[in-house]
Amino acid sequence: FDSLPPAHYKETMNTILVWMQQSETKLSMPQVAIAEYEIMEQRLREFKALQNSLQEQQKGLTYLSTTVEELSRRAPAEVSQSYRSEVEVVLGRWKKLSAQLAEHCQKLEERITKLQRFQNDIRTLKKWMAEVDVFLKEEWPALGDSEALEKQLEQC
Repeated sequence: FDSLPPAHYKETMNTILVWMQQSETKLSMPQVAIAEYEIMEQRLREFKALQNSLQEQQKGLTYLSTTVEELSRRAPAEVSQSYRSEVEVVLGRWKKLSAQLAEHCQKLEERITKLQRFQNDIRTLKKWMAEVDVFLKEEWPALGDSEALEKQLEQC
């Protein structure tokens, strides 16, 4: 019985594996081009919540590593290696998931910033177009009024 991990080990392992599977599924959803700020913000909030959840699950991962270290001191080499391999696989998935999540957040934040800039540019352009439209609809000066013609030329 010394070579077996405590029951809490298996529970924690299962919890982390289920959590990672769910998180990997969320991250594997295809990234679509989104042009709506609110949707992008919502998606970013979901990713941030997933990052918080990742940090909360870190305690369980630390527990697994510590338990395997303790187990390796008292268990036969083959049993110890089996548990080490299991934890190494989980740690590998964990690191990959963490990196993917950070990358998704960064990309989404960059895209949100670009979208905000683009929307600001559109507003500026629309304002300018409205001003040009007003200018173009103004009455043209009489042909003999050179001063008015020069003023309008400057405005053009």
